[in-house]
Amino acid sequence: MVKPTKVTNSIRALRFAANEMTQSELADRVGATRQTIIAIEQGRYSPSLEMAFRIANVFGVPLNDVFQYPEERS
Repeated sequence: MVKPTKVTNSIRALRFAANEMTQSELADRVGATRQTIIAIEQGRYSPSLEMAFRIANVFGVPLNDVFQYPEERS
C-alpha cells in the first residue's frame, strides 16, 4: 500500500482555468504519462523537483501556487 504524500496541489484548478486543459495535454507538455498526472493530482505521488517546476512553468505560476506543504508545528 502506498502512503499518500502530505504535499497538496492545485493542478486540477489550474488545468480548469487554462481552458480546461486535459490531464493528457498536461502530461504531454511536461513529459509525463497521464497516469502520473492523475497520481500527482490525487496526492498519491510527489513529483520530482524538476517535474514540479515543469508543471508550474506550463501554467506560468510560481511553484507555491501549484504545490503546498503543511508547516510543521513544534
